[in-house]
Amino acid sequence: MTTASFSRLSASLCLVLALIAQIATGQQQVQSSQPTIDIQGRLENMDKTPFNITTKISLNDHERTAYSRSDGTFVIYNVGPGIHQLDIHSTEYHFAQVKLQILEDSMDAPKCLQYAYPGAMKQAIKYPLVLQPLATYSYFEARKGFSIFVLLKNPMVLMMLFSVGLMVLMPKLMEGLEPEEKARMKAQMEAQKDPTKMFSQMWGDLTGPMEPQQPTKGSAKRVTQK
Repeated sequence: MTTASFSRLSASLCLVLALIAQIATGQQQVQSSQPTIDIQGRLENMDKTPFNITTKISLNDHERTAYSRSDGTFVIYNVGPGIHQLDIHSTEYHFAQVKLQILEDSMDAPKCLQYAYPGAMKQAIKYPLVLQPLATYSYFEARKGFSIFVLLKNPMVLMMLFSVGLMVLMPKLMEGLEPEEKARMKAQMEAQKDPTKMFSQMWGDLTGPMEPQQPTKGSAKRVTQK
């Protein structure tokens, strides 16, 4: 590489670095000219006592974050105009979400709306923010104790109770029957032990009693000849 080409390369590099520095300076000037506000608030328990659990507070989905102090207060620095969403991240308590509308004309008095969850009814609150937990999280379900109604929901238990009930009530039902009905029920119970008898009895009940066949003339003659 010659001396002339090296000098041209170094000059172009210096020009690029100067342009980058100028762009960065312009951005810093724009940012410094934009007004900002420090969002202040306090976390409280339901009984108005300070919420002394260190809790993370985020703005615009962790674009800016802060942590509450032992007295429950928190500050999020250098927040520009616009609409911002503030979230309280607690593993034990559920806090409402807050929408803040910060206007350049009234930087010190942002409009604040809180809602329990997305889509819930919004409620206007004062600034500086004072937020209280709405509910507590429950990660475990209490174990249910013994209950007889749980057994009654079991089909096997119901079938067993039905069978025991039949065994108890059947003799009492048999006492009020006539002797012919008792004999008929005994025959049915014995037939149930033998499937062939049961089916033959069912077939006989459906078709009715069979009529005896009368002998024809031809058969009578053969019988007399013999």
